[in-house]
This record gives sequence, C-alpha cells and structure tokens, in this order.
Amino acid sequence: MKNVTLRMIPIVLFCGLLSAAGIPLVAQQQKPWEKIPIPKLHDFKPQLPKKIELKNGIVIFLQEDHELPFVSGYVLIPGGSRDEDPAKVGLVSLYGQAWRNSGTEKLDGDAMDDLLEAKAASINSGGSDDSTFISWDSLKGDSDQVLSLAMELLFHPKFRPEKLQLAQQQDATGITRRNDDASGIAAREAERLVYGTTSPYGRQAELATIGAVTLKDLESWHDNTIHGKLIFAIGGDFDSADMEAKLRKVLETLPAVKTTPARHESFSSPTQGIFFIDKPDVNQSNVEIVGLGTDRHNPDLATLVVMNQIFGGGFGSRLFQKIRTDLGLAYAVGGSYGLTWDHPGLFQISLSTKSASTVDATKAVLEEVEKLRTAPFTEVELNRAKDEILNSFLFRYDTRDKVLNARVQLEFYGYPENYLETYKAGVEKVTIADLQRVAKQYVDPEKLDVLVVGNEKEIQPPLDKVGLGAAKSIDITIPMPKQGN
Repeated sequence: MKNVTLRMIPIVLFCGLLSAAGIPLVAQQQKPWEKIPIPKLHDFKPQLPKKIELKNGIVIFLQEDHELPFVSGYVLIPGGSRDEDPAKVGLVSLYGQAWRNSGTEKLDGDAMDDLLEAKAASINSGGSDDSTFISWDSLKGDSDQVLSLAMELLFHPKFRPEKLQLAQQQDATGITRRNDDASGIAAREAERLVYGTTSPYGRQAELATIGAVTLKDLESWHDNTIHGKLIFAIGGDFDSADMEAKLRKVLETLPAVKTTPARHESFSSPTQGIFFIDKPDVNQSNVEIVGLGTDRHNPDLATLVVMNQIFGGGFGSRLFQKIRTDLGLAYAVGGSYGLTWDHPGLFQISLSTKSASTVDATKAVLEEVEKLRTAPFTEVELNRAKDEILNSFLFRYDTRDKVLNARVQLEFYGYPENYLETYKAGVEKVTIADLQRVAKQYVDPEKLDVLVVGNEKEIQPPLDKVGLGAAKSIDITIPMPKQGN
C-alpha cells in the first residue's frame, strides 16, 4: 500500500478497511431522514361552493376566489354519445365541434373568435359519453360580456353547414388513422371486448355513421338536451350575490327541466379467452387484461380503492414490483378494478413488453391477479396504500376550483354532498380483513379476457402458450361507406 493515496482505493474496499479498523460507518448506520417527523394530515374541510337550486330545477354553483382577476364557468347538460342513434354514432363529437364553431344568429363563430382573441378570453363546447357542455373564461373586467356571449351560444346557437362539414372531415381523418397507434388500438378494443361492439360504451364512429349526420340532427339534439337539468358552475373573482342575480334573470324564466329517464342497461362479464390483433410494424406487444368492474355506489368502494393501489397503483404496487422490477418483463404495467360513476367500469390491467416476452409477461400478470385472492395482504402494503391515496386525495382538492368541479360532478351523478368526506373516512377505516374479503368477492381470473396487439412473427413462444387456448383474431379493418352514402 506504499505511496497509494486514498483516492486510488475503490470505495467498497475503502469502506471495508474502515470497518475492519473499527471505524463506524456513520452514513450507513444513521439515516437521519427516517427520524423526520411526519405530521398528521389536516382535517379535510373543503371550501364548498354556494348551491342555488331554482324552482324550474336548474342548479347553480358559485365559488368565489379573489386570488386572481379571472372568471370562468361552464354548463353541464345531460345527454351524451351513449344516447346517440346507433346509425349516427359520432353525432355528439360533431355537435361539440360545430356548436362553438358555428356561433349564434347574431355573431358567427369566426367573428366570435376575433372578439374573444382580442380579450384573451375563450368559449368552448364539447361532449362526452353522458353529457355535453359549454365553457368560458375571461378577465374579470370582460366577464359580463363573455358570460352574455356564452348564454347566447347556449340558448340561441345557429348551426352552419360548413362547420358541420369541417367537423366531419376532421373526425373522418381521425377514423382513418385510428389504427396507427398500437396502444390506442389495445385500449379501444379492450373496451369493446367487455362491453360489446353494439353497447353504447363499446360502439365506435365509422365513416358511414358520421357521414349520416345532418344539420337537422344537430339542431334536434340541441333542442332535446337543452331542456334537461342544466348545472351552471362559475368560479373566480366575482361577487356571489351579484352573479346570482344575473343568472336568475336569465334562467328563472325558463320552463321546468325535463327529468332524465332512468337507464336500464345490462352488463355481463366476459368468459375467459385470449384475443389477438396483428400489427406487423411494431416490435413490442401491448397487452390488455380486462373484465367488468363496478360503479362508485358500491358499498365496498373504499376497500376496492385501497386494493387497487396495492395491486397496480404506482411504483410500489405488486404489479410494478413483480413484473417490471423483479422480472424485468415490462416497459410499463399497471391496473385497477374500475370504478365509474353510473355504470360498471373495467377491471383493466395494461402492459407493454418486448415481443419475445409477451407470453411470459402475460402469464406473470395473470399469476398476480390470482395472488390477489390467495396471497395475504400485509400491514406494510395497507399503510403505504392508505398514505398514497390520502395524500393524493388532498392534492386533488386543494383549490376552490377543483372542489367546485368535484361538487358539480357529484350533483350530476346524484351523489350526496358529503361524498368526498365519507370517501376519505372510508379509506382510513379499511382493514386487511376487508381487503381479503373484497379480493375474493370481486376478483375472478376466469372472467377476464386477454387482448394482445403486436407483431405475430416476433411473438415467440406463440400466444397459445399462455394457457387460454388458441388466440382469436380481431378484425380492425376500417369499413368504407357503401356506394352512394
């Protein structure tokens, strides 16, 4: 060791020398960060917006927030793509685009663009599977004018044929390119496997269905939905009493809202099988393992949320630790037992892996699904999951704007006002016994389908080695409209 400096000694050898000499390795023995006290989460008491329910059934939520000189709002309208005529699937997408772009009788969409751009303001429209909306935002000084424009667009739109045609062209482009992305194909077709291709939650727009939509269809849709239970939500720098008076002046003269009919839909879990979509231009596989989930009315909601976090939520989850960290079989992996608002969601596990490891990765995930029922949950898993859920929960509702949006959502789906508080309390009470019961009750590997999107030639061993029989091919060819359509 003569003439050898410490800098030349490998760090492992250096540490060994210190240890042999009886010199304590302070850095290894002491972990001061573990002694940092973690304060208890503060009580969850969100600043709820003011709720006003008019005699005609229209509901208004007002959330004052004077931190910045902005005012924003939106109107949520019942009725979405799940209510479309099956022969005209895609209507709501076209409606959402053409509505704002068309403008009103007094001010067409292009002129509205110019006016709003000069004020750094915006008005938008759109739709989803269960609703349509119109939204706006502006500086405080322009809020009255922008609100007036939004109300004019809401109650007196003027649908224009060229804007419908533009929307049809844009959606047609999306349809013709929907098979470009393997992950998009996998997510879309997994949904269709569980719900069915004719279900409102599984069907998809085609060139023929969007081409069948007329200007009259957009006008009829608007006339039928605008009389439903409208929910107005406005937040920002305004005086609630003044805003309430303005809205009452416009809204109280409207007729009583029409009640949305109750939905009577049937759902059934898939029978276990494996499906395949060949995509020769990729060198990896996207795997979806899917079944039927539940909705948020389920009394086991809190326990299912905790189970989801343990199973597939984040870097510490069973799926991530086993499939990606321990086995190195996935680029990404995650999953959860689906919990939607008013119909069963999907129990869905998503996995991306090399073509050559497709079978091994899929089998490993299926083993983890089975272990949900058989491998005991631990206190470490339970406590970690609760901490992650409760911490993220508080951050999801840490502003008045977020609380306003959450409150509107609860109103729209008919949930109680204190849902967020009871949800949080429910998560805190979950026990290991609850987890064991729920996993055995809700998780059934024999009611899951496996869908693989990948390069058939590169998937070796072949998919029949997964153990679910021969893979059934799914045709994703985009149908062309019949002659004359």
